[in-house]
Formats: sequence, C-alpha cells, structure tokens
Amino acid sequence: MRNRAWPYNTAAWRRLREAHLSLEPECRHCALRGVLTMASHVDHITAISEGGLPFPSHDGLQSLCLPCHSRKTARGGEAGAVSTNKPMKGCDAKGDPIDPAHPWKSLRAEGRVARRSLKNQLVSRIRRG
Repeated sequence: MRNRAWPYNTAAWRRLREAHLSLEPECRHCALRGVLTMASHVDHITAISEGGLPFPSHDGLQSLCLPCHSRKTARGGEAGAVSTNKPMKGCDAKGDPIDPAHPWKSLRAEGRVARRSLKNQLVSRIRRG
C-alpha cells in the first residue's frame, strides 16, 4: 500500500510549496471569478494518481484557497475523491462562465458570441402579444 502522505510529508515538497505560494499568492480559481483571495494550498494540476509528477515545475501547480481546493478535489480523481462530470459553477467579473467546457467557450473559439440579446427579444414579443 502506498503512503498517501508522500510526497507532501517531504522537505522537498515543503520547499516547492513555499516557493510556489510566493510566486502565486492568490487563489487561481477565485481570480477567474474576479475575486481576490489568498491561497493556502498548492495543487497539482494533473493529479499524481493520473500520471502527474510528484514534484512538477511551477507550470504543473496552482495556488488555491481551501474552498476551491476542496471543490477541485471533490471533482477530481485524487485519492478518496468521487469522480464526477459536474461543471464548474460561476462566472467571472465580466459575466462569462468559468467552466472551460461551457458552450459559450466553444462559441468564442469559433469566433462567434452567445446571443445575449435573445432575452430582450423574447420579452418584447410577449409585450406585443
């Protein structure tokens, strides 16, 4: 049975964690929503159990606050987590969805935009009756 605390109980991880928090002190997921929150956790973007490196470069890590880290862990395949396909909920400061799989993201990639004016069209049709 593999030790679940490894690599987090090593001096090398503690040094990497401190270095990463000094490079990226704010929670990355909160920043996507336009909220400034200090990070307290360093997260592997690709879990070790899914082939990620135990001691990756800073590009393989992200700083998260406790609530965001808990949500990510609950969605992912880490030890003890229940795997789910639930989307990330919420919007950034501009009102765009933060879930990278959201349909609006694919529209933007194709050079199109979501029809925000559709609501106004529906309301005007109802009023004209």
